[in-house]
Amino acid sequence: MTALKQQLAEEKAAREKQVDSAVKAAVASNQADNPPAASDTSIGGYGELSYSNYRDGSVKDQVDFNRFVMFLGHRFNDRLRLYSELELEHAVSSAGDKGEIEVEQGYIEYNLLPQMNLRAGLMLMPLGILNETHEPPTYYGVLRNEVETRIIPSTWREAGIGLQGRVLDSVLEYNIGISTGFDASKYAGNAAYAVKDMHGEASKAAANDLAIYAGLNYRQPGWMLGAGLFTGNTAQNGNGDNPSPFLQGKDARLTLWDVHGKYGVGNLELQALYARGTLGDTLAINQAVGVVPTSGGAAPKSFYGWYGQAAYHVWKKGDMRLSPFVRYERYNTQDSVDAGYTANPLNDETVVTAGANFNLSREVVLKADWQNYKTDNKKDRFNLGVGYMF
Repeated sequence: MTALKQQLAEEKAAREKQVDSAVKAAVASNQADNPPAASDTSIGGYGELSYSNYRDGSVKDQVDFNRFVMFLGHRFNDRLRLYSELELEHAVSSAGDKGEIEVEQGYIEYNLLPQMNLRAGLMLMPLGILNETHEPPTYYGVLRNEVETRIIPSTWREAGIGLQGRVLDSVLEYNIGISTGFDASKYAGNAAYAVKDMHGEASKAAANDLAIYAGLNYRQPGWMLGAGLFTGNTAQNGNGDNPSPFLQGKDARLTLWDVHGKYGVGNLELQALYARGTLGDTLAINQAVGVVPTSGGAAPKSFYGWYGQAAYHVWKKGDMRLSPFVRYERYNTQDSVDAGYTANPLNDETVVTAGANFNLSREVVLKADWQNYKTDNKKDRFNLGVGYMF
């Protein structure tokens, strides 16, 4: 695979399995019965800093250390492993700041069969491309794309249990399971990010109604096709974070699905994704959280987004490369709402992003781009960024 992003994704998987080789070496030297050594534990991480300069002078230009993430993995024995990530967002976490400290992942994996692993804990949902592979050198643009932020609520994780593995000579990866679902009582009356406000992130999350998820990715040299699905009742029988009789006995089912693909040939990389969601009994949700019908903040009955992206490596030297790209995105976080309620026209948007990634190595990248928003042009901006992974 010559495409840089696919190379980096493979390297990430290899990094997460570094502990495997450590124990295999121990077994070969007849030390497997000894207490775990330091080599059974692996660390990694990623981070990114961005600068945004807005064309509209009334909007604050800003610098943000968007994310600082540390990965910790440990191999207990030949079949049992721990994977975890701790994330600090926006540099400072305190009562007076916008930062957050979050557990991004934290799950145990047990190898049942060569083609099957059992996973339990806090896991990333297998929808889209970005949600599972989001280290800065693995994607184009200073900021993460809008569709996989607003329609697929990346970075999106749920507590659950499931099966993951590869079949058909390892070209088909599957990931299925049961997890916590969304909580309609947490809807904030602002659909700019569709249903993102509703997910619980395993922080004393409502679990009266669970969800099911499934993801498939078929990989061949030079290309990949995949799809994902998540569905569950968000009503939580009225016993969510903000209990409400309006949600008791309701089926406010969220169903979110996507299809995506990548293609790489020579120096050219192409990528595309389509995602769509539906939400049931939104009238009950609007009543439960007190949405004013004319506010434009109605819970979406449906929402969707798609994008197409092209990148080309115009210069290479060793691991260094310069890659201009362009991305076209179309999304509507309130594609339909209940009769009598209004949608915010700013949530129906088209975004064009053009720029370049300059990789100093496979794990360190400098970025620059320009973003144009057709509807809400106050968001038009020039971005600079730096990111790393290890």
